[in-house]
Amino acid sequence: MSTRALKYAKRLVYVSLFGVGSFYTATVIYPSIACRYRKSPILIEHDEIQRMNAPLPTRDELIKGIRCQEMDVLIIGGGATGLGVALDAATRGLKTGLVEKFDFSSGTSSRSTKLIHGGVRYLQKAVFNLDYEQYKMVKEALAERANLLDIAPHLAYPLPIMLPVYKWWQVPYYWAGVKAYDFVAGFQLLKPSFLLSYSKALEQFPMLNRDKLKAALVYYDGMHDDARMAISLALTAIRHGAYCLNYTECKELIKTCENGVEKISGARVRNTLTGEEYCIKAKCVINATGPYTDCIRCMGDSKTKKICQPSSGVHIVLPDYYSPASMGLLDPSTSDGRVIFFLPWQNVTVAGTTDNPCEISDNPTPSEKEIQFILNEIRNYISPDVEVRRGDVLSAWSGIRPLVSDPNKSDTQSIARNHIIEVSKNKLITIAGGKWTTYRRMAEETVDKAIEVCKLTPQGQCRTKGLLLDGAHGWSPTLFIRLVQDYGLENAVAQHLANTYGDKACKVASLSTMTGKRWPVVGKRIHDEYPYIEAEVKYAVREYACRAIDIVARRTRLSFINVHAAQEALPRIIDIMAEELKWDEKTKKSELAHAERYLRTEMGLDIKKATEKDVPLNFTKDEINNYVRRFKSLDVENKGYISINDLRRYFKNIGEKIQEEQLHDILTEVDLNRNAQVDIGEFLQLMSAIEHGTVVNSRFAKALEDNERKTKKISVERSGGGV
Repeated sequence: MSTRALKYAKRLVYVSLFGVGSFYTATVIYPSIACRYRKSPILIEHDEIQRMNAPLPTRDELIKGIRCQEMDVLIIGGGATGLGVALDAATRGLKTGLVEKFDFSSGTSSRSTKLIHGGVRYLQKAVFNLDYEQYKMVKEALAERANLLDIAPHLAYPLPIMLPVYKWWQVPYYWAGVKAYDFVAGFQLLKPSFLLSYSKALEQFPMLNRDKLKAALVYYDGMHDDARMAISLALTAIRHGAYCLNYTECKELIKTCENGVEKISGARVRNTLTGEEYCIKAKCVINATGPYTDCIRCMGDSKTKKICQPSSGVHIVLPDYYSPASMGLLDPSTSDGRVIFFLPWQNVTVAGTTDNPCEISDNPTPSEKEIQFILNEIRNYISPDVEVRRGDVLSAWSGIRPLVSDPNKSDTQSIARNHIIEVSKNKLITIAGGKWTTYRRMAEETVDKAIEVCKLTPQGQCRTKGLLLDGAHGWSPTLFIRLVQDYGLENAVAQHLANTYGDKACKVASLSTMTGKRWPVVGKRIHDEYPYIEAEVKYAVREYACRAIDIVARRTRLSFINVHAAQEALPRIIDIMAEELKWDEKTKKSELAHAERYLRTEMGLDIKKATEKDVPLNFTKDEINNYVRRFKSLDVENKGYISINDLRRYFKNIGEKIQEEQLHDILTEVDLNRNAQVDIGEFLQLMSAIEHGTVVNSRFAKALEDNERKTKKISVERSGGGV
């Protein structure tokens, strides 16, 4: 080899070593060091602690305050974005009001995937499309992710998410992708990503489909209780002087003429609980209504061009045994190109989401088609040993994403998941788009714009970066132990309270009544299977819960976790609320009907009934004879149907003590005609639904089976049912 060739060869080797070393440093060494030194302690002023521990104003006091003075800023919309704007404005010393048509976060903000994330797939688009805007969005989101985990440590936490790899060439591709995600996070990195071998992947996620599995990558994102996070934002804003009102609908924007130019100067609103209407004056009005963005914009100018393109995102909930307790899963390439998440949350498994254009609705409803799509995708990456059954779906819900297009751009490619801020000619400010993770940055930019456009005079700069939310100031990971030892709460309940209310958990515990048992001493549950207690209902009323659905959907997450359990807990919840809010019997009945309608339409309860009726009957003659014989074993009087008396007689004969309410529940599970009787046709429909996996663990079917055998007693625990 010539001297010249040797010289170039050496240079090539040096360059290669430098490149490999730089890449290794950027993707491995730097992220490891970055996550180690990310956190710095948040200094808390004494005045801030006093403010956070002071009693909250009553709802009547908030209404009086917002009516009797002119606001600097009035925000319409009480989701994550609107509440973030309210907190930002209030901490700058601006006189701030907020109105929300329903409860805080009752729309999209409580129906998210529960992730606090930068967006791995957005980073992929940024790299392959050389899209700097996408890169900036990911960078910003990762910084906000870190902030959200810092300011609400009791509600948000890091979650490892697995990317299963089924082709060898994808291993370096995915590895480079997750390492780039780590690198972009910089000092905001939660934990470094890592590669798992085939055996280690199955060890971490044993229910994973092992067929053709090669390896897996694991990266970290954040997870939170979205509804509780929104409530904490609202409470923190109120404690800083904001007047935040739920169940207050904007009916009309008030317009005044200023130097010959029309200007929005407030809103006429309606208290949806009492029907009372009144006006709120404001120097600046901000539209933060998510899917309703264009509705408010049209109030200001009926000729305005629409910018919101709503999209339906459906999630389903499955039992906890579908996923490990502390490992999520991401399927980046579903059958139609969408991404599916499979995540442990609140001791269940959340799977979703779909992405379909939809119409705006106050009551978004999941469809059977969307539920089946998610189930079919799950079957692709769950082991064939695990039967993915339709009847295992405990709840299903739909949220409407407010995807937006920039009104200043003519191309349809401007539709995005990042946000835009629009200032109309009449100075209505609209903040639209974005996602949960970036709510704070969106709020900061919006208030900056409001100050500029409406000539407001704040008392200081934005203070929400690092500002602890309600409940975070005195929280520690061991707070639940104090609740167990000082109050006599059971461990699961204590952990739930500490991780939901933070340092306010002691106030909830102090409202708890005696159980009458040796242990736990206090903390009566509103449902035996879940750690929510009666004291939470009382406390929720103090936190502006006004209706029964506020409790089952947002102050607790019962309807999202198990719609059947929510339905069973409703009567007791309404009784407690009636005591606190002085409801009469008529109001109680109205609230029960309203809440059950919500569970049927928005949480998937009606879909189950329709699905059961549609299951085809494909039995052989022998199978039909067997089922008829089983049916007649309970219908001892040969009436042709089974009634509540037959069930009562059966349980008495086998020595099981069943409450009347439970007996009616067991019969209702099968009584499709709602005539308090189960005929042979309904029973065969039930057995067919069980065969197809549409219904699981039916207590009625179990009773008939055991009655036929006469050999053992049945368990009377509630089955879980599914929707």
